[in-house]
Amino acid sequence: MLTAQEDGAAELEDPLLLDRATELNRVLFTQDKGFLKEANRRQERAEVFFGIVYAHQLNVTIGECVSDLEIFAKSTESREWIGRVEYLPL
Repeated sequence: MLTAQEDGAAELEDPLLLDRATELNRVLFTQDKGFLKEANRRQERAEVFFGIVYAHQLNVTIGECVSDLEIFAKSTESREWIGRVEYLPL
């Protein structure tokens, strides 16, 4: 796990942060709907990006997020995340 703060990327706009996650081959976990719009735009244009996991702040607890993210980490390969968007809770 790498936070945007730890990476020095916390102030990047959504498209640039998604580019950074893609560059690092990292799935981006977010509760920001803006990333869903950006992912949709990229999917429509067949632009490559690494996956996004989205959780609405009111629909899932932090504990559920951690548990579900662990399931993803243990049950998927990194190549499966290209262009993929998943929603929590599972």
